[in-house]
Amino acid sequence: MTQITPFKIAVPQEVLNDLSTRLQQTRWTDEPENAGWNYGTDPTYLRELVDHWQHKYDWRAQEAALNKFPQFKTTIDGITIHFIHIKGKSKNAKPLILTHGWPDSFYRFHKVIPMLTDPASYGGNAEQAFDLVIPSIPGFGFSDRIPQSSDKTAGLWARLMTDVLGYQSFFAAGGDIGSTISKSLANQYPSLVSAIHITDVGYPNGSEDWSTMSGPEQEFGRFIQQWFFAEGAFNLIQTTKPQTLGYGLNDSPVGLASWIVEKFHGWSGKPENLDDHYTKDELITNIMIYWVTHTINTSIRTYAEESKAAWTTGLKSDMKVEVPTGVSLFPGEAPFPIEWVKRKVNAQSFNIIEKGSHFAALNAPDLFAKELRDFFYSRS
Repeated sequence: MTQITPFKIAVPQEVLNDLSTRLQQTRWTDEPENAGWNYGTDPTYLRELVDHWQHKYDWRAQEAALNKFPQFKTTIDGITIHFIHIKGKSKNAKPLILTHGWPDSFYRFHKVIPMLTDPASYGGNAEQAFDLVIPSIPGFGFSDRIPQSSDKTAGLWARLMTDVLGYQSFFAAGGDIGSTISKSLANQYPSLVSAIHITDVGYPNGSEDWSTMSGPEQEFGRFIQQWFFAEGAFNLIQTTKPQTLGYGLNDSPVGLASWIVEKFHGWSGKPENLDDHYTKDELITNIMIYWVTHTINTSIRTYAEESKAAWTTGLKSDMKVEVPTGVSLFPGEAPFPIEWVKRKVNAQSFNIIEKGSHFAALNAPDLFAKELRDFFYSRS
């Protein structure tokens, strides 16, 4: 069996000292009057966030909180993977691998860990517990800075769950890139993956036969086309010229914060007050995981790797999933209709949730955890 090494986060103090200096010496740009979020990141909010980062935020406290979770590293196919592994408080707990996306991290799931491993303590059924495995995607966080396509990452996850951790079968769930990886897992390893749960199913890309699409699907296609014109610039640059962007984001903590926070705002339904969705400590901790690991560049290069794989060999994650699939549509996601869901996956459950965001496990953890428990335990 592949070797597993216990891991603790321990950021050198000189890294934090350097960060403090960079924040103090920020060269702020000019700002349109009353800009709000209309030109990108709200200047007023960003200044408030950076002020909090400098004077109130405590990385060491956040580091200690993260280190309460049992973390490990292992090397698969030459790539070192960081992951959390927590056994559920039930002898019949089911193994479940949770995969984050961009621009978040394994931190996305920190609130749902106790809800899924110890449901009885949160008003749930004690027998509906999970053994949780929460890895950092290659190129993200504390995994190796080696970006991979969704299909290659899915292959690593299959090895992690079986060869490394010894599970014979398992569930998979995720959002954003995590949805794509979960779909690829199901398509490549249907004998291992009993079911998956995802919060987005993919988007029309122009290759579909328009005449076969229902009215709601065509409307969704038009929505996605407009969305890419208005909101998709990040995707295009990260797919085609990530290295150009990476230098600036890896050098400037305020630049990094601006790039990430704007997505948390936009993908949370564009709330008037972002503090209603996430605390500043939560946003900064996610940003810090990118900063202290120097992984913003490799994380955005994942988009380029995915695009290359799609054009050269095709992607298993693009194929229809025949493994039983649960889908939850949270606010902030593209409003895909049930017809599109059934086109993309073998949907055994489709729920429209009234509260939450693209980062549902972080800002609506109770609802997200319930969706997973209800779906996966309906399979047995």
